[in-house]
Amino acid sequence: MKIFERMEVRDYENVIFCYDKASGLKAIIVIHDTTLGPALGGTRMWMYNTEEEALEDALRLARGMTYKNAAAGLNYGGGKAVIIGDPRKDKSEALFRSFGRYIEALKGRFITGEDVGITVQDVEYMRYETKHVVGLAETSGDPSPVTAYGVYRGMQAAAEEVFGTSDLKGKKVAIQGVGKVGYTLAKYLNEAGAKIIVTDIFEDNVKRVVEDFGAEYVKPEEIYGVDCDIFAPCALGGVINDETIPQLKCKIIAGSANNQLKEERHGDILQEKGILYVPDYIINAGGVINVADELEPSGYNRERALRKASMIYDTIKSVIKKSKEENIPTYKAADRVAEDRIKAIAAIKTNYILK
Repeated sequence: MKIFERMEVRDYENVIFCYDKASGLKAIIVIHDTTLGPALGGTRMWMYNTEEEALEDALRLARGMTYKNAAAGLNYGGGKAVIIGDPRKDKSEALFRSFGRYIEALKGRFITGEDVGITVQDVEYMRYETKHVVGLAETSGDPSPVTAYGVYRGMQAAAEEVFGTSDLKGKKVAIQGVGKVGYTLAKYLNEAGAKIIVTDIFEDNVKRVVEDFGAEYVKPEEIYGVDCDIFAPCALGGVINDETIPQLKCKIIAGSANNQLKEERHGDILQEKGILYVPDYIINAGGVINVADELEPSGYNRERALRKASMIYDTIKSVIKKSKEENIPTYKAADRVAEDRIKAIAAIKTNYILK
């Protein structure tokens, strides 16, 4: 991979490689854009097959955070970090404290917290070495419940557009990945009376959601072909691609996973097929909305965070409206919403600041 060429094409600001022999830390921090403020984005720990795969994931996720934060109305830029390793075997206090020292060295340019494979305890270890972390137990805590709530509200907005009602009772929803976010989403859907079909690569995750909500299980490779109303990708990205699109039998794609489209052109294909794609960084913004509230001068307020997450419903309705009015796919409509805000704020940077 020609890293500097990639950075130039998408206008990345920083790519930082972090290594510590003593703890076994191998991590990558990517800061995409800080026009709106310090880069805010979670840290992910995953078993990447190659270092190039890890870098690609970090680059895509960081840029996605720029758009997510902008569209959500937050005063933060976009960044992301990935730690290479098995989150079930390779964790240690030393590893996360070592990573925290790299975060601290950036002096507030990057603020991080939980993502896939990371827990509140892991963030607590980082906190021993840096103050630039969010999602601590004594403040906002685990952001996944608010992420799931935002996804649920987004599903309601999409359902109103496609089915004429936001009521999800009786709707068949196929959830790919029932970890922390997917499980809570299943809980909301179960309470709404939806029929839930699930899959996950981890057997204990599946067992829990099947036992608690009576969900139907299918094998991971079968989830794309499930006859359903809504397909909810809630695991890793790139799952909407040339191989999976022909299998889809849903009317809506709405899930918490980042970077669901393998390539942007796949969003065009979905529109041609009449499948409403709810842009991932719009619908899954509840988590970052939650942790950003922790940075408010007045401190974290759970009710305020949930109110802001509930407004994802309105943001999605606006994106759908823009898509229809301009006859463009929803992913392009969402990008324009985010880009317009970034450009507007960038334009005032030359104004005086009196100190």
